[in-house]
Amino acid sequence: MKTALFLVPVLFLAGCASAPREVRRAESAAPAVASAPSPSPVWPGNAPSLAAESAIVIDAHSGEVLFQKNADARRPAASTQKLLTALMITKRGGLDGSMMIMPEDTRVEPTKLGLRPGERYARRSLLEAIMVKSCNDACTALARDHSGSDGTFAMNMNQAAWALGARSSHFANSHGLPAPQYSTARDIARIAFYAYRNPELRRMMRQQHAVFRHNSGRITVLKATNKLLARSPAYTGMKTGYTDAAGRCLVSSGRPGGREVILVQLGSKTKYIFDDAERLMSWAGRPSYHGPVASAGTTYGTF
Repeated sequence: MKTALFLVPVLFLAGCASAPREVRRAESAAPAVASAPSPSPVWPGNAPSLAAESAIVIDAHSGEVLFQKNADARRPAASTQKLLTALMITKRGGLDGSMMIMPEDTRVEPTKLGLRPGERYARRSLLEAIMVKSCNDACTALARDHSGSDGTFAMNMNQAAWALGARSSHFANSHGLPAPQYSTARDIARIAFYAYRNPELRRMMRQQHAVFRHNSGRITVLKATNKLLARSPAYTGMKTGYTDAAGRCLVSSGRPGGREVILVQLGSKTKYIFDDAERLMSWAGRPSYHGPVASAGTTYGTF
């Protein structure tokens, strides 16, 4: 595991057009992850129902698949893809350094911090605004700072996703707003598996509030979009998302039972998504989990 986690950040920086030797080496060092042995769209059959079009639950430590529903269906992932953006930003480092906001950073909607061209902020503050409140101007600014433009950053996202084994995804921007792009519940789980291991992201994702100080002296209090955090300390993040095309999306982590799990839901509805997350994570995470543990196989592959 340590070898794989070391090699993947190198790939984030260097990039890869296909599956180079470094990617193959990272894969061979990574643990095998379980896959459902059945082609059924919902597995196992005794799991609680949920409204999401696609979903998957994995063990947060081993990656074993505990539940899946249409996990390989390609669909928009909205702001849940910011987990990959954040992972790339943290792997590059320099979070305490400052960067200048450019005009192109501010031309996104709808969730914004209200950044203005010429202002300077620490990268860490902007990253926190992404993870707590999903601010798109902060996301675009960090992507442009990282790669020169949001479009180039998206190309680097695709290279990084390939290195993580998320090979059924294509990203066209850093933030998840509508564009010709897609992912799968399984691929987002692969990305979340690594984000879960990043201490800086773990700290940010579990915050219910964050304070952002503007250059003007104005203070904005950011309230977390992840409503699970207010329900119980057993929930520890990770990322929400929404567009009309994607529906309500949520990546959740926590230990509502005896097992730490990660749940990905894509294409749900507002009135169901958090209740479904709570019910399914409790079912999969409890010590008396009665679903079959999938055998190591081909569908999930390796991280």
